[in-house]
Amino acid sequence: MIIGIPKEVKVREYRVGVVPAGVVKLVESGHQVLVQQGAGVGSGLNDQSYHQAGAQIVSGAEEIYGRSKLIVKVKEPDESEIELIQENQIIYAYLHLAANPKLTQRLLESQCVAVAYETIQQPDGSLPLLRPMSEVAGRMSIQVGAGTLEKENGGKGILLAGVPGVRRGRVTIIGAGVVGINACKMAVGLGAEVDILDINLHTLNSVDDIFPGRVNTLYSDSETIRQSVSKADLVIGAVLIPGARAPQLVQEDIVAQMEDGSVIVDVAVDQGGCIETMEPTNHDNPTFIKHGVVHYGVTNMPGAVAQTSTFSLTNTTIDYATKIANMGLDKALTQDKALALGVNLFRGHVTCEPMARSLSLPHQSLKDLIS
Repeated sequence: MIIGIPKEVKVREYRVGVVPAGVVKLVESGHQVLVQQGAGVGSGLNDQSYHQAGAQIVSGAEEIYGRSKLIVKVKEPDESEIELIQENQIIYAYLHLAANPKLTQRLLESQCVAVAYETIQQPDGSLPLLRPMSEVAGRMSIQVGAGTLEKENGGKGILLAGVPGVRRGRVTIIGAGVVGINACKMAVGLGAEVDILDINLHTLNSVDDIFPGRVNTLYSDSETIRQSVSKADLVIGAVLIPGARAPQLVQEDIVAQMEDGSVIVDVAVDQGGCIETMEPTNHDNPTFIKHGVVHYGVTNMPGAVAQTSTFSLTNTTIDYATKIANMGLDKALTQDKALALGVNLFRGHVTCEPMARSLSLPHQSLKDLIS
């Protein structure tokens, strides 16, 4: 199989879909790998390293898409890339289609197979390809939030750690999954006062075991959210429903009760966001102010720490890419149920049920479509 690795085009997206070690694995399995010139530079990987690994370096995205059966990338294709997608081509990337009806429709029209990292799901419910970037984004959310709280960045001028004689910053984390736990680690490490909210009491018990006496674990309901968010200096949105649009748990009237200069970082923004007032932003213009509150809605946060993110991501994505290439798509999907759950679109049909519900689109069972 011919596998194509294009250069990412999203604003300040420095990650790359495959590292040279992954190229070696694919080439040793008998496949041809095409890498767009400069694709890995943002992650500290030059063209020579890919060439030495056995890849062919090509100059443009047109050749990558024109020759490849499997496209391995990081973020969803933009308009310029959609025009290049071929019928039956496999697009393997983070897609977040439940919050993007326009992209969904364009990909349906292309008759491609869209395999989303974020919905590949193991029998125990874990999301192995989402986890590494959730770890990065969770840790980054506190790092970014702490910087945004500085006065020159629009914040109220609060140091999360505080100092003797002055209160610590208050952090509210909504959701105690992978993002929430990693945000909690950073916030506690900085010395902040932390509330973490979730509807799963077993999860809250686990958080309490990890941070005994150092975190307020709160059952998440509308009133608890209101009380915690309204007094917070920094709010982290960390809610996920696999494949579906994120539920909006923090309403606009709650945001309006926050003090001016408070900060919201909604990690769930690429799935629609769990804060009603949040809108997607990018690394060039990462924040906006509404009701006096600074909103950070960058949809590709981990792209800013590309060396960490690329290697963490490709440690998990390469095995599924290799499986698809070695076995062929239909056989791989038939034999690997976790991978099959990653298929959001299959040759003009929506095969991810939560996504179909979010977008009010008809759903077709993947099993009925595989030949």
